[in-house]
Amino acid sequence: MIRRDFGKTLLSIVAFSGVPRLARGVVAETQRSFPEVHGLTDYVARFVIETQYQAIPNDVLELGKKSILDGFGLALAGSRAQSAPLCLRYLDTLGIRDGKSTIIGSARKTAPQFAAFVNGVSIHADDYDDTQLSAAKDRVYGLLVHPTVPVLPAAFAIAEQGGISGKEFMLAYHLGVEVECKIAEAISPRHYQDGFHSSGTCGPLGSAAACARLMHLDVTKTLNAFGVAAAESGGLGENFGTMTKPFQAGHAAESGFEAAQLAAIGWTAAKQILEAKRGFFHAFGGSFEPAYIMDRLGKPWTFASPGVSLKPYPSGSLSHPAMTEMMRLIEKNNIVASQVEKVDLGANSNMMAALIHHHPQTGLEAKFSMEFCLAILLLERKAGLGQFTNQVVLRSDVQEMIAKVNYYVDPEAEQAGFDKMTSILRIHLKNGEVISGRAEFGKGSPADPMSFEEAAVKFRGCGEYAEWPKEKTENIIAFVKNLENAPDLRELAPMLSSEKA
Repeated sequence: MIRRDFGKTLLSIVAFSGVPRLARGVVAETQRSFPEVHGLTDYVARFVIETQYQAIPNDVLELGKKSILDGFGLALAGSRAQSAPLCLRYLDTLGIRDGKSTIIGSARKTAPQFAAFVNGVSIHADDYDDTQLSAAKDRVYGLLVHPTVPVLPAAFAIAEQGGISGKEFMLAYHLGVEVECKIAEAISPRHYQDGFHSSGTCGPLGSAAACARLMHLDVTKTLNAFGVAAAESGGLGENFGTMTKPFQAGHAAESGFEAAQLAAIGWTAAKQILEAKRGFFHAFGGSFEPAYIMDRLGKPWTFASPGVSLKPYPSGSLSHPAMTEMMRLIEKNNIVASQVEKVDLGANSNMMAALIHHHPQTGLEAKFSMEFCLAILLLERKAGLGQFTNQVVLRSDVQEMIAKVNYYVDPEAEQAGFDKMTSILRIHLKNGEVISGRAEFGKGSPADPMSFEEAAVKFRGCGEYAEWPKEKTENIIAFVKNLENAPDLRELAPMLSSEKA
């Protein structure tokens, strides 16, 4: 019996059975099942304030640069998403038109809290941002967090206020990513399986960690920031395929920033918010695995193991192994759409639970549709930002090809474990030939990583999509490539703004 049902049973016993001894026994059993780990939140806070730049291995720093570049590029691309003008209208309703923080991809500036929000929405708008891998078979790959989106916008909003070097920025970014990823890995898998969007729930804690470090908060204030950030955590998987999924990510960035600011001026919160029986892990997951976080921060760093994936396509990460394999088979066998009778794609049940739109009608729904992702590759041999639009999704040839894709739970894929994205592909041609393939990871994963130059190619594509000046695009790439030598992050802001210098 899962904890939620257990709780319902307990309430029924207390309210209706009139058997207090039995109720006391149920309470005792419930308490025993939750790990008692004293000092966990304190350990996380001390890691944030005590870790030095020199403690981060060079390979981890280089991996982080790729994700930082990726995040800024996606903010540019996302500034052209349908949600972007709505975000600006929202700021207008708040009467916020002045500030020092850049709304990336525009000439607008606003208060740093709201810049963190809008830039976070933009980074996640196209669902093209990086993804945390899983370390255990019951921790679902692709359903943990998008590491960069809650942390980068909040850290950049603070850095724009001045006095933050490239090394300080990189340190804060890595601390934030490490905290949110280890929290996401530790929480019970039920958290994801029951519908929480972990970038929205775990993300605020990563954002708060990065902001606390940049603001030089002490242990007590960092603990308070975590308490506030946990109180603001939220996000539901049912919103996948709508504007509210990127809202949840942007809100995570904003919430961590807000939490650190409140803590800095003396706001108080619970000091044991992670491990308490009325705290984050219990409320959001029912339980957690202490061994995945206690004394594990930076041992190893998540970027090193199990790693972080950069997305080759602007769609849910669980679609990428199948898409990578589909493109390989298309090119190897010179398959054209008119030859295809049907396509079978077998996957595990958790992939099915995330890629939920089997008959997509919008570009946002298509990002969470395995059927569309395979269909568009067969039709156009590409699946970039220009393909995930309402107009393309509703084309008659696209809808007809979507109907030919059979997406189902395959026992072999299920048996392989949820830490993989096992995708078993069979393309049935009209002449009777069946072309088969299998993949567990896609391009951009540690199994097939992007180089910095490949990440730069993706960045250039985002810049082109945003109609960004090529000179600024190249300057951003060069700046991030040498980020550790930057004396002040404010130098980057004009490159990300359309305001003329």
